[in-house]
Amino acid sequence: MEADTMNAPNAPIPTALDLPISGMTCASCVARVERALGAVPGVQSVAVNLATERAHVTGAGVLDTGALRDAVQKTGFDVPLAEIDLGIHGMTCASCVARVEKGLKRVPGVLEAAVNLATESARVRTLPGVGVDEVAAAVAAAGFEPVLPQSDPAQAAAEPVAAIDRDGMRVALAAVLSLPLVVPMVGELFGRHWMLPGWLQLLLAAPVQFWLGARFYRAGWHALRAGAGNMDLLVALGTSAAFGLSVWQWLAGGMHLYFEASAVVITLVLLGKWLEGRAKRQTAAAIRALQALRPDTARVVRGGAELTLPLAQLRLGDKVVVLPGERVAVDGEILEGLSQFDESLLTGESLPVPRGPGEPVIGGAINGEGRVVVRTTALGAESTLARIIRLVESAQAAKAPIQRQVDKVSAVFVPVVLVIALLTFAGWWFASGDFSTAVINAVAVLVIACPCALGLATPAAIMAGTGVAAKHGILIKDAEALEIAHSVGVVAFDKTGTLTEGRPTLTDIAAIGDEAQLLAEAAALQAGSTHPLAHAVLDAAKARGIAVPAASQLRALPGRGVAGEMDRGTLYLGNTRLRDELGLDAGALAARAEALAAAGRSVSWLMLSPGGGTPVLQGLLAFGDRIKPQALVAVRELRALGVKSVMITGDNPGAAQNAAQALGIDEVLANVLPGDKAARVAALKSGGVRVAMVGDGINDAPALAAADVGIAMATGTEVAMHAAGITLMRGDPALIADALDISRRTWRKIRQNLFWAFIYNIVGIPLAAAGLLSPVIAGAAMAFSSVSVISNALLLTRWRPAPRAAVEIKS
Repeated sequence: MEADTMNAPNAPIPTALDLPISGMTCASCVARVERALGAVPGVQSVAVNLATERAHVTGAGVLDTGALRDAVQKTGFDVPLAEIDLGIHGMTCASCVARVEKGLKRVPGVLEAAVNLATESARVRTLPGVGVDEVAAAVAAAGFEPVLPQSDPAQAAAEPVAAIDRDGMRVALAAVLSLPLVVPMVGELFGRHWMLPGWLQLLLAAPVQFWLGARFYRAGWHALRAGAGNMDLLVALGTSAAFGLSVWQWLAGGMHLYFEASAVVITLVLLGKWLEGRAKRQTAAAIRALQALRPDTARVVRGGAELTLPLAQLRLGDKVVVLPGERVAVDGEILEGLSQFDESLLTGESLPVPRGPGEPVIGGAINGEGRVVVRTTALGAESTLARIIRLVESAQAAKAPIQRQVDKVSAVFVPVVLVIALLTFAGWWFASGDFSTAVINAVAVLVIACPCALGLATPAAIMAGTGVAAKHGILIKDAEALEIAHSVGVVAFDKTGTLTEGRPTLTDIAAIGDEAQLLAEAAALQAGSTHPLAHAVLDAAKARGIAVPAASQLRALPGRGVAGEMDRGTLYLGNTRLRDELGLDAGALAARAEALAAAGRSVSWLMLSPGGGTPVLQGLLAFGDRIKPQALVAVRELRALGVKSVMITGDNPGAAQNAAQALGIDEVLANVLPGDKAARVAALKSGGVRVAMVGDGINDAPALAAADVGIAMATGTEVAMHAAGITLMRGDPALIADALDISRRTWRKIRQNLFWAFIYNIVGIPLAAAGLLSPVIAGAAMAFSSVSVISNALLLTRWRPAPRAAVEIKS
């Protein structure tokens, strides 16, 4: 979505409005919201109802929904929005996009609208209660055909193919009718006089002009009624002028007819649109490939029998049988069987992944060799495949920030071209006195000045870039992230789970007393925790056969550790910060702790407060976490790209420095509390450099959101992935360099496309105005401009990650 539409003035809406508000919990919240809304210009009265979570707002005139929502957000609450996706047929250029967006933003309750020419779609964010019919009516009023989302993906995919086939037949027919008009012109170059009679030229050109070219008249008329211009209007005016001049000359007995100009221009434009449609379909190949991974049915075990059921009839917890060679129908957990799974189209992992009982599988993966039974854990829209498709669709439907600048140019493009054409006509008629020459040169100006390429330059590159990235396990959530990533100068890494495996093991125990009791009490405090260090403690206790006692009143101490009650008193397990807060020093364990920290181990301290008295140190536990070999590759490749690497971690300086030295990381920020990570990212940004943050945990979410670009590991938490603009489908840090590389390549394609889109007009319009281009050549150049822009973007689909050799981490 566009960043600036939130604050843009919205169209008039009724002077009374019910605004939904989420997050209010008490009467003081109500008062705060009422004060904020009452201060919005034009608001006369506000009544906020806590029970219904709605605000009834009345105004003296029109109410600006964007300003109302901003006011609510400044109080710490939010106005929940609905999202509507709509297909749009009939758009031909960037000015069409601007007209549709303008019409959509006039709909009462619409806050944001982003229209994409390449995908021929609109994404609209509205207040709850705005229906798809109202949005569709606005599209129709702008002169285009709204297309409601298809419930059947196969049917939705087939419709563009059918439309392209129909356009191809029209091109072929137009070419057959136009060819006899062009051949005599070619013959003239060789001294042959094959010119057809005027009446026959008229019979051949008229069907092309008024039947096959009717789409230009319809779309141009809609544009005029909306008070705007577009490519269709330029083509309709130009070809009509050439056709009308030819009819007038024929009736007057003149010898110079221009029927071939009008017919050939329309044929070339139709050819260009047909090639453009075929190329645009290729840019959406990634979505179709992902949708093809969805099986229609699944083999389900119910009542002791195997039944083949449609996916819509499956339920959570169902046991699904997957045979060798079949696609997994659902996200789930393996109950029985061992096999290798090909997840390449989902994660970009080229090698099959072994999976066994208790391990997860992803819907859409191919079962390689063994029969497995999978317990269903996610269905439909909640499946991994569905989420991937939504992310790719969202990125391809959204606008990149640079597109907003292009839109501003496109909004005035057609009127400027019309003025230039009129000046060309007047200038040539005045200078030469030849009416026919003046008309033909003005026609050439109208025909060559096509804003199609401007509208396609950015979205075509975005679609190709996000599509090929998804194919290789890099999910780009929005176009803005893709655009910004090209200029990233610093990548900040979380350590645990990002640069390391995230599965630490207990390496050392030093007890002041009984070592088994120390481990048993530490395990008691970690029982039920999902923290990686908790798993390490519990695994160590289980491996040694130690019985874990029960602890009560367990509580997390954010950024420091955990505490709980046992028979001996209050026990604390945490880092050095927690030990210092309790007023304890390391005593006899100081040298051991320093040596472990220097070796890169994370040290936790167990402390006892008997009967609420003075805490006493019980001992320490040290943990080691293996560095991912791919992390070394990632840092090396980032350095090769000229990107600085920084580690931001809550670990102690010794562990952090040890890992950073092994990886070659440029800067280390250790002992950083979860709440301070975002501040550290902001400090890095303050140097004027673009910062990307890479993390995988809940505690990384604020930092991911604070960075210019957030990059999350799909092996981490959902919260991290929601906060990030880019998600890596494998826990492979080397994909970070790939993500920056595809962003840079996409940005280059955008700049190249915009250059060619502008250069066609900057060079072509003056040549046409100077009488150096015939309408036929101008039509060919116009058609080629759009096709060349999309073809250039399609080169991105050939991108592949650089091959990487295996590396070994030196500890």
